[in-house]
Amino acid sequence: MSTYKPSDPRKVTTQRLIEMKQSGEKIAMLTAYDYTMATLVEDSGMDVILVGDSASNVMAGNVTTLPITLDQMIYHGKSVVKAVKRAMVVVDLPFGSYQGNSMLALESAIKVMKITHADAVKLEGGAEVKESIERILSAGIPVMGHLGLTPQSINKFGTYTVRAKEVAEAEKLLSDARLLEELGCFAVVLEKIPAQLSKRVTESLQIPTIGIGAGMHTDGQVLVMQDMLGMNEGFHPRFLRLYAQIGAEIKQALSTYIRDVKDGSFPSANEQY
Repeated sequence: MSTYKPSDPRKVTTQRLIEMKQSGEKIAMLTAYDYTMATLVEDSGMDVILVGDSASNVMAGNVTTLPITLDQMIYHGKSVVKAVKRAMVVVDLPFGSYQGNSMLALESAIKVMKITHADAVKLEGGAEVKESIERILSAGIPVMGHLGLTPQSINKFGTYTVRAKEVAEAEKLLSDARLLEELGCFAVVLEKIPAQLSKRVTESLQIPTIGIGAGMHTDGQVLVMQDMLGMNEGFHPRFLRLYAQIGAEIKQALSTYIRDVKDGSFPSANEQY
């Protein structure tokens, strides 16, 4: 299989993403949380790398995204940025770092940008976080929105099922998406909503939409790396396509290593000084 080569080798910026939407070129986005994996994602030609608060789950072993701290997100973000030249790097603002306090939101975003050297921040919510978004944007920091299933609000939802199936919630989501664009967000993630709703949202906005479990009509797609590589075994939602079975391969490699150490075949004469 040939390696993907991006058509445009320039650094991916907010303007480049809008150009991609206008031209019909889909946006490829994936998570990364450390230098080694980010190097592979960057070399693949990925457009956007999300340092997601999903690190709380896949890196720290928490049940939800809520426990991860701003300093932990900054650690992951700084590690990723060191590996990246072309891709846009977006860092999630974690739970508690922006909700209900716009000055705290600004402080959090500035800290992320100054220490990690990332390109943008992402936060969840619509009208509820309007003041926080305005404050961050006033400092010249690009903001990516996130609507639909917003994992930081999981205790309010009480479930990870599809959002906005009812008319009222769907209309609020559409209204929030338009608000995010009006405020100045450069893109919005749509998570786990009906495909026809994401189509309506995508067609009503000038800024790009990036879906996860939101169907084929968005301007781009995002997945969690550990999920799509088969490392998060037992996680098989409908929207997830497995592109590899790395978890099984790692287990096999580890078993072989243990066997070789136990039977004395590693190291061999050629593997010593």
